[in-house]
Amino acid sequence: MPWLVRGDQVLASVELAPDRRSRARGLLGRDGIEGAFLLEPARSVHTIGMRFPIDVAWLGPEYDVIDIRRMVPGRVSRPRLRARAVLEAEAGCFERWGLAVGDHLEMPGRHPDEA
Repeated sequence: MPWLVRGDQVLASVELAPDRRSRARGLLGRDGIEGAFLLEPARSVHTIGMRFPIDVAWLGPEYDVIDIRRMVPGRVSRPRLRARAVLEAEAGCFERWGLAVGDHLEMPGRHPDEA
């Protein structure tokens, strides 16, 4: 499992959604998540049927954070046209990590063929 890194700071482990089915399922049916969940490709998300609120970060092509929102269950986000991927974590994680718009993220443990 790769790590989510900003500069020289490791923020969390990252679970990947490698195919369309796992992206569609996302965090549905879970009571929480340790670390973060990366949906790629993705430009929007929903929390319909989710059991907990989440922090959502839309990432550009170079994994720069272009927008951040907290979403409660039962909502649908607007698509961010410049987004390539979406990073999700339990509500409050981004604040604890100090994640902000403009941050550049990396995932050094990720294999090049993982999308």
